[in-house]
Amino acid sequence: MSKIKTALISVSNKEGIVQFAKGLQKLGVKIISTGGTYSKLRNSGVKAIPIEEVTGFPEMLEGRVKTLHPKIHAGILAKRNKKHLSELKKQGIEGIDLIVVNLYPFKETLEKTSSLEKIIEEIDIGGPTLIRAAAKNYENAAVVVDYTNYNYILNEIKKGRGSLNKKVREGLAVKAFQHVAEYDAIISGFFNKRFIEGFPEKLVLSFDKLMDLRYGENPHQKASLYKESLADASSTVNAVQLHGKELSFNNLFDLNAAVELVKEFPEPTAVIIKHGNPCGVASGKTLHQAFTKALECDAESAFGGIIALNRKIDDATAKEITSFFNEVVIAPSFEEKALKLLKEKKNLRIMKLDLNKKEKNEIEFKKIDGGLLVQEKDEKELKERELKFVSEKKPSEKELQDILFAFKVVKHVKSNAIVIAKEKATIGIGVGQTSRVRAVDLALKQAGIKSEGAVLASDGFFPFRDSIDLAAGAGITAVIEPGGSIKDKEVIEEANEKGIALIFSGARGFKH
Repeated sequence: MSKIKTALISVSNKEGIVQFAKGLQKLGVKIISTGGTYSKLRNSGVKAIPIEEVTGFPEMLEGRVKTLHPKIHAGILAKRNKKHLSELKKQGIEGIDLIVVNLYPFKETLEKTSSLEKIIEEIDIGGPTLIRAAAKNYENAAVVVDYTNYNYILNEIKKGRGSLNKKVREGLAVKAFQHVAEYDAIISGFFNKRFIEGFPEKLVLSFDKLMDLRYGENPHQKASLYKESLADASSTVNAVQLHGKELSFNNLFDLNAAVELVKEFPEPTAVIIKHGNPCGVASGKTLHQAFTKALECDAESAFGGIIALNRKIDDATAKEITSFFNEVVIAPSFEEKALKLLKEKKNLRIMKLDLNKKEKNEIEFKKIDGGLLVQEKDEKELKERELKFVSEKKPSEKELQDILFAFKVVKHVKSNAIVIAKEKATIGIGVGQTSRVRAVDLALKQAGIKSEGAVLASDGFFPFRDSIDLAAGAGITAVIEPGGSIKDKEVIEEANEKGIALIFSGARGFKH
């Protein structure tokens, strides 16, 4: 590999750049630089050469044009063979062996402002071009885009007596192409959201690897966690772990289900998730009351579950949580005594996240073999004025509040799904059945005698009157379902015969 004699440095993030440049100079590397980077290096005692001395042109158009010049890109793209070196010599161009570039802070600008003018000015042109050129010619021009690699690169140059070996160059090229691809993906996403209605023709996504996981759903599967580049602060991936062993693939999947469900509720609410489905959900005047009610739904299934709470965890709630085995507990904050008590459970993973925020107009993805399914998140919130009261009997105000509560829960249960609720707490949940009446039967059996005076929510319409018959026999007084079946008339007739208040939501809540 050829020795590194000349470096071009042009960075937006200047962290560590002075020390790196000084290290390069000690190794005899000549440094070319641009704009603000040049000023910082010169003011710090680095003998850098301004890029205009190389190109013969000044920086133009308020800095939009700095490095876009044949004398720069020919120096980067030239192979170190006789033909290319001869052409460089003929044109009076010097080869550039190391390119140190990171890009304008487009992502950070999006987080700070909505001004289109300011955002567009942070779209880097010269930087990606430099990086792509160097990465293409990685055997001759090494490229560094990550400031955390500076010390590593200096050490490798020293070890190579002025050169970087092929393996190092390959690794830098991979990182460089990833850097530009992520940058372009974020810009593409912004323009799609800003200027296009619906889903774009081309979907370019960007995710950063956070960590490797012990394994996937099963021990024989490898797994990792990636973070969406523009993930909202309240996203599950931004949860901070305060205590406990590392999270597994299944922990994270269930944790996300818990977070998504608890965000539905403004009042103090507790959610207990097991294998991706809720086994207990309740709202209450206090968090402790909510958790106690949620646990009563199915205490057996709650063992080894994931708990999400949307208020600060108090001492009383912490005592309830530590009274049995749990995998994970997540909340926006913790009282000091409560956190100390929770930490006594060595293996309990304690997570902190603002669970009261709820982003709107998000999209979600489901991977299939060879493709990606994309849809809007199910953010449907039922309003009382949207409901159709189709039976002779109308629900009481208390029943109506329980109906709205149950609907919020049922859309987070795998289809076919049934939720039975009373006093804003689940008492029976029918999960993932291939027959709707079977889901009703499962939920009623779980609720037992508690179903007397309770309400029932279905994620899909009733194709037959049998589900109403079962519900009435167990004492259910009000039912909500989407409606839309060819047998709606028969179902309504059954509700009237059994004295049940039947409401059509007009909104299906399937979850697959």
